[in-house]
Amino acid sequence: MRVIGVDQPGWIPTFTGLSVRQFGKLVGIVRRRGAEQTGAGRRWGLSLDDRVLLVAVYYRTNLTLRQVALLFDISKSAAGRVVDHLGPYLALSMVTRKHSPDTVLIVDGTLVPTHDRTISASSKNYRYSTNLQVVIDANTRLTVAIGTPLPGNRNDCRAYRDSGVDQHCKGAHVMADGGYQGNPGVITPYCKPTDGIGHGLQCFGHHRSFPPSTLLGVSDQDQVHRCPVSR
Repeated sequence: MRVIGVDQPGWIPTFTGLSVRQFGKLVGIVRRRGAEQTGAGRRWGLSLDDRVLLVAVYYRTNLTLRQVALLFDISKSAAGRVVDHLGPYLALSMVTRKHSPDTVLIVDGTLVPTHDRTISASSKNYRYSTNLQVVIDANTRLTVAIGTPLPGNRNDCRAYRDSGVDQHCKGAHVMADGGYQGNPGVITPYCKPTDGIGHGLQCFGHHRSFPPSTLLGVSDQDQVHRCPVSR
């Protein structure tokens, strides 16, 4: 028996982090990119809306294919085919935009557990994870850029440059926590300023939690942490 689906819109925000309206726009984009099945051949068992929901659930919750398949009442192999087919249609192209001089960005790193050990490494929070750098706009809290995944044992100071997000922050004021000290142009808090200009620690402590929560709500993070990491 299927547990979730587009016919039960109450589950969409919980499993995707998108409102029903935003999810509808996402399905429309995927459909315009040509993901809808046409012509002869074996038909999909799920509608396009349900298949997009399946991929969103798989990417966001870190559930295994077997667990996702149970939620949609399909086989594990069928769930794998859906992810392989729709994954490229959901990919976004990184675009570098020019920022106005008064733009304020916030950058922070988050550890994302992953099964691919060719890029992951043992880190402090997970057995194997990747360091993902996230940049958001301080005013709108919308995501500006997400860096290339790096091994989980890479510190944020170096990951900021190696991931490429520094190229998306040119021309803007960038705020970060103390782990980013040493990067030119990044405003970090410190207790004893050497140049006579101090930055408020409380302000930084309040804002630095925004980038990780942009990817995943706090309540949903607990759900992800409890999920098994083996497929």
